[in-house]
Amino acid sequence: MPKYVSILFLAALSSTALCGIAQQTTPQIKQVPIQQTSAVSGQEMYKTYCAVCHGVDGRGNGPAVPALKVPPGDLTTLSLRNGGTYPWARVQATLTFGAGTTPAHGSAEMPVWGHLLTTLHPSGRDSAMLTLQRIHNLSNYMKQIQQTAQ
Repeated sequence: MPKYVSILFLAALSSTALCGIAQQTTPQIKQVPIQQTSAVSGQEMYKTYCAVCHGVDGRGNGPAVPALKVPPGDLTTLSLRNGGTYPWARVQATLTFGAGTTPAHGSAEMPVWGHLLTTLHPSGRDSAMLTLQRIHNLSNYMKQIQQTAQ
């Protein structure tokens, strides 16, 4: 009889431990409204909008990575992966229209920054121009952080 009590105790302990593991939650990304930044500072926009996933250094190691289904790409290797040429059009299309337009991006979890940046200037005749300026300056900053071939 003591043998059965020991087996029951071990079974109960194991199932309790498994339930505890199963109840652990997957990290979640908190959705927050877009913050206003300078339209002329690509670096400021990168740190505010991109670094949470892509990391401050652009290598895909931001604090939100554990909550993502697909890890973000290393933005410092865009030129290296494009034959040594910075892919302006692809970067600007991804920023403007989202990752769905660029299958190489890998994940549709990335926000559509073109739409979000437009919301920073919801009215006024210069809204579209300011959004284009933001995308150009952000893309230009990402060009500056590219690794060079060794």
